[in-house]
Amino acid sequence: MTLNPTSQGETDIDFNELARKYAEERAKRLRSDSIGQYQALTGKLSMFARDPNADPDFTRKPVRRDSDVLVIGGGFGGLLAGVHLREAGVEDVAFVDKAGDFGGTWYWNRYPGVRCDIESYIYVPLLEETGFIPTEKYAKGAEIFEQCQRIARQWDLYKGALFQTAVKDLIWNADRQRWIVTTDRGDEFAARFVVSCTGLLSSPKLPGIPGIETFEGKSFHTSRWDYEYTGGDADGNLTGLADKKVGVIGTGSTGIQCVPPLAEWSKHLYVFQRTPCSVDQRGNRPTDPAWVASLEPGWQEKRSWNFTYWTSGVRDGEDMIADSWTNLLGEPTALTGGATEVVDPVAMQQAEMLKMEKVRRRIDLAVEDRATAEALKPYYNYFCKRPGFSDDYLQTYNRPNVTLVDTAGRGVERITPKGVVVAGKEYELDCLVFATGFDFMTEYTRESGFHIAGRDGVSLDEHWATGARTLYGIMTRGFPNFFMMSLVQSGIAINYMPIADAQTAYIAEVIAKSLAGDIGSVEPSQAAEDAWVGEILAGAPARRAFLDSCTPSYFNYEGQRQKALESNEPYPGGAIKYLGLLDEQRASGALANLEAAGRCEKVTE
Repeated sequence: MTLNPTSQGETDIDFNELARKYAEERAKRLRSDSIGQYQALTGKLSMFARDPNADPDFTRKPVRRDSDVLVIGGGFGGLLAGVHLREAGVEDVAFVDKAGDFGGTWYWNRYPGVRCDIESYIYVPLLEETGFIPTEKYAKGAEIFEQCQRIARQWDLYKGALFQTAVKDLIWNADRQRWIVTTDRGDEFAARFVVSCTGLLSSPKLPGIPGIETFEGKSFHTSRWDYEYTGGDADGNLTGLADKKVGVIGTGSTGIQCVPPLAEWSKHLYVFQRTPCSVDQRGNRPTDPAWVASLEPGWQEKRSWNFTYWTSGVRDGEDMIADSWTNLLGEPTALTGGATEVVDPVAMQQAEMLKMEKVRRRIDLAVEDRATAEALKPYYNYFCKRPGFSDDYLQTYNRPNVTLVDTAGRGVERITPKGVVVAGKEYELDCLVFATGFDFMTEYTRESGFHIAGRDGVSLDEHWATGARTLYGIMTRGFPNFFMMSLVQSGIAINYMPIADAQTAYIAEVIAKSLAGDIGSVEPSQAAEDAWVGEILAGAPARRAFLDSCTPSYFNYEGQRQKALESNEPYPGGAIKYLGLLDEQRASGALANLEAAGRCEKVTE
């Protein structure tokens, strides 16, 4: 794509020269092992998976239970599934989660500074229904976790929920037309339907850095923050670090939130950076009581749709959110026409480049040391990595006790018993924090952590060996009565909540109609699944071309996509079209494009 040099008011950009710079920076970061450079928290690394918030001595007797529905996972997806099932009249719903409570991401992530980066008034679900209003535009993690618990109580989802319990196997029993589900606590469920809501960011990962297990100081993943060691809580006061040299590996969305409080309380903080994050203004502020008093019924859904339109490239009247996500369309190159016209692709790319140039110039204004400022500048298209937002991350590098260790795109060389080595230099540390994220859109069973075997004992891994096959990204043929919440072949949006809500509403409708009709099993028809996969594959080249130009990240499988992941793309029609499609399916009876078979086994309690 040729981009002509253009003047944009305050900023003159040679777009072609910038594209060359992007390609150069990308090349520095390419690795032959791609996603293989990360490792799961198993075996010798299982200590990193320990839950610091749950009772380590918890025990219970194994449970044997028949249920209409088993929901795996208690984050937003699982909670919304439970709510929609309850509202559809389905009462026999069981929950299993490896965490110690509902909350998902917001149960696990309690690191200092944790907040949502989507406006909380549209990100936090069921605000009107629960009567809760977040106290800030971008709510703290603890407040979001409390809303998860509030939802679970209001819809009576705690009843029969099993926490600190990990699912091991799901085996379809064709004779009984049930999923036989076993757990690590010896439980066995015979469930007519299984809804897998294991989360988009549920399986922490660590970089495969040589020597990672040899470090003799304290080390932990941000999703398992050790406040016994650091002191304090998510609001700071990390008094245990006052005499400690601390290192952080990872400068993504999590890193930019935990770095400022670590810098405030540590004797010295070293931030190890491979690729700088795009850091724009957050602009957080307290919730205005007068604004709350002015809200009318339906306000959250209306506001959420407005955000989805604006971040999908469509002006939908007034920009209600008016933050650093939505103002991309305010850039002068973005629109070529009227109020609801989708932007031109070339114009959008130029708008993204202009946005990133402003991000880089913001760094020059915030960071005093010129070398540090240059190292913090991101050179890639705006949506190559998830953008970050902070009002104090960049300024942290002006502190005398903070050192940015830029690895020039190569990453940490190795870890020793005493510290971290970069370019041959060892940085001695007392504490090492891994802000290295989660598995994302890789193999479903790897992310979920359990084995799934459908009809005739075929595993999901075998079934998807040459690529994922789904209908709406929710069901897959050969695995009856099994529903999944995943981005693979699904709709995708910056704010995932409308997608999760629509998917779980559809799932609940299918289950409720199947139970009412005493249907034994439902699964996609071959024709419907083929058509859906065809749509995914037809739209994939444009997205792949964009991602192939991006700096390595979890979005593009660290720059090298494996053959089996070729079809792991989201729905190419965009969020608005996907949401409309699911609404149409529900309106038409929900069972369209599905094959229903047999009758369920009658179970006498």
